[in-house]
Amino acid sequence: MCFQFHHLKVDYKDGDKWGLQAADYRRLKELFMEWQLGMQQADGWNALFWCNHDQPRIASRLGDEGIYWKESAKMLAGMIHFMRGTPYIYQGEELGMTNVRYPIEEYRDIETLNLYRERMEAGYEKEDVMESIYAKSRDNARTPMQWDKGTHAGFTDGTPWMKVNPNYKEINAAAQVGVPGSVFAYYQRLVALRKEYPVLTDGRFLMLMEKDEQVFAYVRENEQCRLLVICNFFGNSVECALLEEWEQETLLIGNYEDREAGVLKPYEARMYLAYAKNSRSVIS
Repeated sequence: MCFQFHHLKVDYKDGDKWGLQAADYRRLKELFMEWQLGMQQADGWNALFWCNHDQPRIASRLGDEGIYWKESAKMLAGMIHFMRGTPYIYQGEELGMTNVRYPIEEYRDIETLNLYRERMEAGYEKEDVMESIYAKSRDNARTPMQWDKGTHAGFTDGTPWMKVNPNYKEINAAAQVGVPGSVFAYYQRLVALRKEYPVLTDGRFLMLMEKDEQVFAYVRENEQCRLLVICNFFGNSVECALLEEWEQETLLIGNYEDREAGVLKPYEARMYLAYAKNSRSVIS
């Protein structure tokens, strides 16, 4: 199994982790395609992940912390879970936990503290330095797990090493476990689907719409069936002709209750299943 981090550097400005820029979406697609096809060709196996203890929260990094928080968290989960490889879920990711914005005194990560000291000594504006820290600090992933809306988010009766994210009263396990439509329930369904459909383990990978600027789409296929994953990575709706070929097939999972024909809503994701007898094969 191979862990690679190239897809988590697409928002590095000029190769600098702390340099802020919008993620290079086309490059993100290229990197996923390169690793999916390369490992497939060589009979290797990918580790599929967005988050770990050194990475910012993906719901903040590539999603939307505001009106589309839930939709974007679900989309990012589904987009990576159905690829070829083994998915990893980092603590709190299954709840849609987000980045934090602390005063510098609240941070504990030595990399973050060194960055702050060095850049302040070099004459950077404090506001600019803090914006980089808010976006990229490793401490974003190290805040206490948000179990419930009690003291310290139910993490401890004592004083935690780091302060709890202030949104813990809204984003916590107690508010989501057993709740239909929650981010947690969506992750549960994704895990169940991987166990239910062998195509998600043994199916070949094919990227679709490679040059599209907004839609991320791919197919997993074995001799029995094809499975389409199609995602809108942005906060505006987009027409998508590919949907016309699939909307009569079985929808396995999606992150919207109400769907519009031929259109992906903001951060919408859909996963369709078609059995081989009903659909033209793409196996080469």
